[in-house]
Amino acid sequence: MFSQRKPDPFFIALLTIAELVQEAIHYADDFKVETAADLKEVSIRLKKYEKEGDALIYDLTTKLNKSFMTPIEREDILQLSLRMDDILDGVEHFAAHLEMFSLIEIDEYVQLFMANIVKSTDEIVKAVKLLSRKKLVEMRDHAILIKKYEGICDEIYRTSIKQLFVNEKDPIRIIQYKDIYEQLEDIADYCQDVANTLEAIIMRNA
Repeated sequence: MFSQRKPDPFFIALLTIAELVQEAIHYADDFKVETAADLKEVSIRLKKYEKEGDALIYDLTTKLNKSFMTPIEREDILQLSLRMDDILDGVEHFAAHLEMFSLIEIDEYVQLFMANIVKSTDEIVKAVKLLSRKKLVEMRDHAILIKKYEGICDEIYRTSIKQLFVNEKDPIRIIQYKDIYEQLEDIADYCQDVANTLEAIIMRNA
């Protein structure tokens, strides 16, 4: 099924999307927020990442609609691209909510969530690079790691919600932080969706 010639344009497109997701997540994790203006800057920049992702998805979908032959099932290509785009949408929403709530000081749970989401996007890029080199079976280890990090985020979510209701007395802050934790848990779930899609591609093509 796979040609041994140069990487297929569809694989190149998928890798471009994966690397954009990785860049956006690293940007969100690395940015040091000290003022409300910083929150606004992060929100605006992540909105740009989200729009760039939408443009890449549109280009890929257009190519799929025009192409007679694809290196793997066109549905798998589209599904993988859309699941990665969900991560971009999720981190854009997360940043928008931080800015909306003016939450300058993030807590240890937000940091733990982001650390594991960063690791997940790193694994996504590694896996998609293997896909572009037709090394499908080797992708499985990276999918397993992504699921591991999602499991860690599940534990972080449960602990963060429990501690929030135990320690926070301000009902508004409870609402705000609960929303932020849920946003981050959603992003971790989107990463797991990518891992599931990768495993489906392995199953159908390896």
